[in-house]
Amino acid sequence: MPEPATLGAQFARALAVKDFDRVLELMHPEIDFRGLTPRRNWEANDADAVISGVLRQWFEDSDEIEALERLESDAFADRERVGYRFSVRNPDGRFLVEQQAYLSARDGRIGWMRVVCSGFRPATSPE
Repeated sequence: MPEPATLGAQFARALAVKDFDRVLELMHPEIDFRGLTPRRNWEANDADAVISGVLRQWFEDSDEIEALERLESDAFADRERVGYRFSVRNPDGRFLVEQQAYLSARDGRIGWMRVVCSGFRPATSPE
């Protein structure tokens, strides 16, 4: 099965390797971004703020994203939906993080985005 090449899938792949330069390229400079994590609502209205004020807070330097475990993307009316799951390791252990996002393009880049995050959920080790 071919991997999706949508904006959302490109975003997920770039985030999975913490390639914030690539994430910045994918976002319109005046993006309308909102995010929801288990403890907080996040807002940003420009791409630099999404990177520094949101994504680098969600995935800190000590968070090593080991794998993009799942990626799915499709269209919904005039929006794209992308869902992805990361395997993450940090000093507190191993975790799974899943996010679902809806987005719209503006000038070929992500101009509007809403993300819901599961938070860092403990991953069980295989027996």
